[in-house]
Amino acid sequence: MEFIDIGINLTHDSYDHDRDAVLARARRAGVVQMIVTGASADGSRAAQALAHRHPGCLHATAGVHPHHASDVTAEVLDGLRVLLADPVVVAAGECGLDYFRDLSPRATQLRAFEAQLELAVASRKPVFLHQRDAHADFLAVLRTYRGSLIRAVAHCFTGTAAELEDCLALDLHVGITGWICDERRGLHLRDIVARIPAGRLMLETDGPYLLPRDLQPKPASRRNEPMYLPHIAAVVATCRGESLEDCARHTTATARQFFLTPPAAAAPDAGLAAAARAPV
Repeated sequence: MEFIDIGINLTHDSYDHDRDAVLARARRAGVVQMIVTGASADGSRAAQALAHRHPGCLHATAGVHPHHASDVTAEVLDGLRVLLADPVVVAAGECGLDYFRDLSPRATQLRAFEAQLELAVASRKPVFLHQRDAHADFLAVLRTYRGSLIRAVAHCFTGTAAELEDCLALDLHVGITGWICDERRGLHLRDIVARIPAGRLMLETDGPYLLPRDLQPKPASRRNEPMYLPHIAAVVATCRGESLEDCARHTTATARQFFLTPPAAAAPDAGLAAAARAPV
């Protein structure tokens, strides 16, 4: 079985002392490719550089997380535009809205989100989306751009059944993390993950965050890493009533199509434009 981790913050300093070992453990677990998340201007450049050091295994995104929206200037956007021209950078983002922490003013978050969606449209790259406690505004912005975006994924989806249906109605892909393994706040995902069609579901760790809480035996460290992706996949497969092998097969194929299909081969079509106009 092969797996792709579509969201791993591998430039995080918690990996500085053993990053090569983390990659080796991932490969032994069957995680053959990883998308390194860029969440700031500096972090996106670091993700690009790391991906260049591990060709074929690592790819990168380039974007500014809503927590850092106040840092988005014309110069930062120009830098992201340059990064997105690099083939190793396979998506715009992480970008979106976060009203849970509100680390940047909401109006600033909205401007930064729109600017990065415009970069995704111009670069013909998919977009890697973040949303927390901002569903209505997130949808309102995204509906404006959805017909022009080639692909979009709701990264680390943690929302309700109704929010999932809204995302699927906009033809979003959906990323599921170890949140589904959290008995305190993620059990609702176990009831709705089967609603995500094969071809729209992808898997991610979001490491070093969101270590699955149901790992046995429990790791000595609370740091998450890609070698735990098959555990997340096993939980997802059980909830969907499918084998782990089938889950690995279709989520890996979907990730390859989403991130690694050349942009010119996946122009937006009338169906996406219609989905963007549909009432939510």
